[in-house]
Amino acid sequence: MPTLPWVTPHPAPSHGTTVVMASRFEVRSLKDVPRFFLKSLAAWKQVRSAPGAYGASLIAQPARRVFLTLSAWESRDAVYAYARTEPHRTVMTELRPTMRSSTFTFWEVPVGDLPITWEEAKRRIEEQRRTDAAGPGNATL
Repeated sequence: MPTLPWVTPHPAPSHGTTVVMASRFEVRSLKDVPRFFLKSLAAWKQVRSAPGAYGASLIAQPARRVFLTLSAWESRDAVYAYARTEPHRTVMTELRPTMRSSTFTFWEVPVGDLPITWEEAKRRIEEQRRTDAAGPGNATL
């Protein structure tokens, strides 16, 4: 399973909190895997210089058609600015038809907790997937 290790584009401040985003993408078929992986590398290159990015990692599970991302940001606004900026914006648009499913989850942690472990990110992604599957009005309290 190829993993791009945690990189730190910009050092986080010595105190405060950071917004963490983890995502899971599953493509429809194995033939979509190479294209998704190549396009994700363009987004990976972009995140390494994105304003407000404190860290990022990527796991590719090509045989399962699954890709996981994990990143830490100065704010949600920084995450959204990155998503709206090229090449990420075009990558999202071009890959949308190949997607079987996608899951996004956000949470805040003290900057001293960086880098976030993949164990924690995977747990939160699975929790979000269960919440998404329950749908509005189907969640139990």
